[in-house]
Amino acid sequence: MDVSSYVLLSHEQALRRRLDVAANNMANTNTVGFRRERPVFREFVERARQAQVRDARNTSFVLDFGAVHDTAPGPFQATGNPLDVMIQGPGYLTVSTPAGVAYTRAGFIKIAADGRLTSSAGYPLLDDRGAPISVPTGEEARVTIGEDGTVHGATGPLGRLGLAVFADERMVMPRGDGMMTGTGSRILSAAEVQLKSGGVEGSNVEPIVETTALIDILRSYQVSQQMSQSLDDLRHDAIQRLGRLS
Repeated sequence: MDVSSYVLLSHEQALRRRLDVAANNMANTNTVGFRRERPVFREFVERARQAQVRDARNTSFVLDFGAVHDTAPGPFQATGNPLDVMIQGPGYLTVSTPAGVAYTRAGFIKIAADGRLTSSAGYPLLDDRGAPISVPTGEEARVTIGEDGTVHGATGPLGRLGLAVFADERMVMPRGDGMMTGTGSRILSAAEVQLKSGGVEGSNVEPIVETTALIDILRSYQVSQQMSQSLDDLRHDAIQRLGRLS
């Protein structure tokens, strides 16, 4: 396999990555709190000391550099539940799971049988100090959540929801159940938090944009295959000419 084939292979691997990301975005069009991903690629240039043609000394390959989240906010979806919240701006709700602390923007909040505030999956939500928030018995119907994340009961504040941000969004990775894992988080102060209660944040995926991306990927695949076929034809022609010369 010559260099041109390796270049095409790196390009098609990048297209496969784009396809996976676009398909995942499309699958989460209606997932609450989902933020679309964008693949990031880098150019790798291999420099040869010698080449038959001067311009052929440098060969460019495509490298998969990862994916980043689109931080554009999703639309507000009213639920009628005063405990549900939409995060306006950066941040993730912190959740305690058997596998450790996880993060989510899905603001479905429930009160468990033991009085703790939980996510829709039943995992305890953590406050700004990393502890669960409990609601006293009999006060469940009078719980409200303020714009700064403070949870109020009938007798006063019960705690403040812990919202985490990351200096590098590339460190936030989906774990497959609407939640994320990540390292290097920081808990936002009350002044940095702005929540809107009574609803949740919808997905920021735009189906038309993702459909256009899928069409573009398909056409790029077709062009790549045509180039590969052209290279095969050139090799076949070269071999035939060499055979006639011998």
